[in-house]
Amino acid sequence: MNIIETRRLTKFYGKSRGITELDLTVKEGDFFGFIGPNGAGKSTTIRTLLGLIYPTSGEAAIFGKDINRNKTEILSDIGYMPSEATFYSGMKVKDVISLSAKIRKKDCSAEAAKLCERLTLDREKRVEELSLGNRKKVSIVCALQHKPKLCILDEPTSGLDPLMQREFFDILKERHKDGATIFLSSHVLSEIQKNCSRAAIIKEGRLIALDSVENLSKTSAKRVVLHGVNEVPEGLSVKSVEAAADSVSFLFNGDIKELLNAVNALPINDMTITEPQLEEIFMHYYEKGGKI
Repeated sequence: MNIIETRRLTKFYGKSRGITELDLTVKEGDFFGFIGPNGAGKSTTIRTLLGLIYPTSGEAAIFGKDINRNKTEILSDIGYMPSEATFYSGMKVKDVISLSAKIRKKDCSAEAAKLCERLTLDREKRVEELSLGNRKKVSIVCALQHKPKLCILDEPTSGLDPLMQREFFDILKERHKDGATIFLSSHVLSEIQKNCSRAAIIKEGRLIALDSVENLSKTSAKRVVLHGVNEVPEGLSVKSVEAAADSVSFLFNGDIKELLNAVNALPINDMTITEPQLEEIFMHYYEKGGKI
């Protein structure tokens, strides 16, 4: 069963593009990644699915039900975490969490207490006193305390320190193991690679790839940065060269021994080899329809 399904879903803000003819499917039990740079259309897609904004054209269904005709029924089984968490000023954390549960007409106190403890969230603080990271924690608790069938999380880890990010993903993995479907929007490729099984790439409002994470991220290319020189070593076949006064960066897709032999003859003072940046992978999917 498809938990989320869209057909040519389109949203324009006047003449400005939001999303264009999006055909997206998320299967029941997926840990699904929705990835793209800022401004690609991730939040617009999510807000349209949740009925927070209405589509310009196209159709979408969640749990097999139309998102507009059955919005109230659909939302009762969804946990939504927006990219920017804002709350009524003057309220304590515990009051915000309690209000969220009351809106759903559920007693979530036991689960909320567990989540607050795991996230080290002080429930007595007022929301205007909270840092970005702690506001995110409140948003996590509000989204997950009622144990929804579908968790829709929009850029959830921005503002969380590395330890809290790890705890957050541990919680999501537990929910997924218990049968929840996870829909995770992010521009951080490593989050998707580590946690998701399937993913879609969106760029400039259009879906450009949808596949297993393994297939989407499969590439032998590496981003190489040489410090102390500003030209690529002779004889190397490279792509996407970026030169500065005292360094040069490029994509290399050949034999690592060939690279090391070429670099060995240069007066470099440092070298780094990393995975290609997310945008580089996007550009190859977008321009060439395939991996680097």
